[in-house]
Amino acid sequence: MKRIQAGIAIVFFVAVVLLCLPENLPIKVNFGSFKIDTVIQPFSIHTEILGQRIDRNFNTKLGLDLSGGSHLVFEADTRSLKSQDVSDAVIAARDIIERRVNLFGVSEPLVQTVRSGKSERITVDLPGVTEVDEAIKLIGRTAQLAFYEEATDDAQLATAPAYFRLTKRTGITGKHVKKATVQFDSQTGSPQVGLEFTQEGAGLFADATARNIGRTLGIFIDTFLLSAPQVQTIIPDGSAVITGSFSIDEAKKLAISINSGALPVPISLIEQKNIGPSLGAGEVRSSMIAGCIGLTMVLLFMILYYRQLGIIASIALLLYGMISFAMFRLIPVVLTLPGIAGFILSIGMAVDSNILIFERIKEEVRKGKKYDTAVQIGFGRAIDAIKDANITTILVGLILFNPLNWEFLPQFGMVRGFALTLIIGVITSLFTGVVITKRLLLFFKPKIKV
Repeated sequence: MKRIQAGIAIVFFVAVVLLCLPENLPIKVNFGSFKIDTVIQPFSIHTEILGQRIDRNFNTKLGLDLSGGSHLVFEADTRSLKSQDVSDAVIAARDIIERRVNLFGVSEPLVQTVRSGKSERITVDLPGVTEVDEAIKLIGRTAQLAFYEEATDDAQLATAPAYFRLTKRTGITGKHVKKATVQFDSQTGSPQVGLEFTQEGAGLFADATARNIGRTLGIFIDTFLLSAPQVQTIIPDGSAVITGSFSIDEAKKLAISINSGALPVPISLIEQKNIGPSLGAGEVRSSMIAGCIGLTMVLLFMILYYRQLGIIASIALLLYGMISFAMFRLIPVVLTLPGIAGFILSIGMAVDSNILIFERIKEEVRKGKKYDTAVQIGFGRAIDAIKDANITTILVGLILFNPLNWEFLPQFGMVRGFALTLIIGVITSLFTGVVITKRLLLFFKPKIKV
C-alpha cells in the first residue's frame, strides 16, 4: 500500500514539474562526443481518445497589461432606438462582442461600454493579439443567420444570384440554433461542425431535410455563404453534422460564425491600435524581483523562527507555488497584474495556515504529548480555524468572480482574474497545508523548539 501511495505521489509531482516548465526552456550540453542542443517546450497533449481529437498546449497565458495586444473602439449607431432602450441595447451588444471574442480564441478580453458625449462606444482589449483583421470582421458583423434551400422552378432560378442557386428560405434562422460545436468524425478523425437546434428549429429542420434529400442546404449570413452541406437523410431529432474537407481552423471559424448571432445595434470601428505591455518589460522584471525578495523574506522568517519546522513549511510553500502555477496552465488562467496580486495574497494565507498548525503542535508538545500524537491533535485543532478562514475567502472570491453573471455583481474586467487566482490559490493552500505539510512532518519528525 505504501509503495502504491509513493508511486502515485511520484507521478503527481512529475506531472506538476512538467506543467511548470518555463516557456521554451533551452538545454545545451557539450561533453566530449555527448552533445545536446535543444529547446523543451511546455508540456502538451496531442492525442485522440474515443474518436475525439485532443490538442492542448499548457503555455502561460498573459493578459493585455503583461503581454500587450490590440485596443479597438467601436461606436454604436443608436439613432433608430428609443432613448429608454439605448442602454440595454449597448449592454447586449457588449455581451455579444465578448462572447464572439471568446469564441474566436482570445482569453480574458476586456470589453467595456463608454459614453463619449452623446455617443455610445464599446472598447475591446485583446491580449496577445496583434493581427486582428478577422477578429474585427467577426466583432462587427451585424447580419442575420438564415438557412436556404435550392430554387426549384424556372421563376426562382431566373431571379437567383449567379454565385449560387439557393434562394428559397426554409424559415430557419439563427434563433433556432442552440449551438454549433467543432467535432471529429469517429471513423476518419476529420473535423466537422455539429448543430443543435431548439424544439421549434428541430421541426423546421426535419421538414427542410425531408424536402431536400440529395440536395443542398445553404447556411448564409445575409448574402454571404458560410456553408452548403448536402442533405443525406431526414434529420428529425434536431442534431445535425456539417461534414466537408474542413481544417480544424475552418471548422472552428464556421462554428464561431453560426454561434455569433446578430448584434442588436450596428457598430463601426473608429479606432484601432496595437499596444505593448502597459507595465513595460522593465516594470515586469522589477515586479518579479520584488516578488522573489518578498517570498525569500517569508521563507527566512519561517526558517529562523521555527527552525526545522520552518524548513518543512518552506518546502511545502514551494510545492504550493508549483501546484498553483500548474493549475494556472492547466485550466488555463490568463495572468494579469490583478491576477498575480490574487496569487500573492493566497501565498500569505498559506503561510498563515502553517503558523496556526505549528503553534497548535507546539502547545501539545508543551503538554507532554509524544511527537506523532502532538502532530495529529495539533492538525485536528488547527484545521477548523483554517477551514473557516479559507472558506470565507473562497466565498468572497466567488462573489467577485460571479460565475452566474448576475447583473448587480462584476461581470467583466480583470477583477474576475484576481478572484480566480485567489480561489485557486486558497484551495491549493488547503491541500498543501493539510495533506503535504502533515506528511512531511510525520516523515521527517523535526525537533520542535517550545
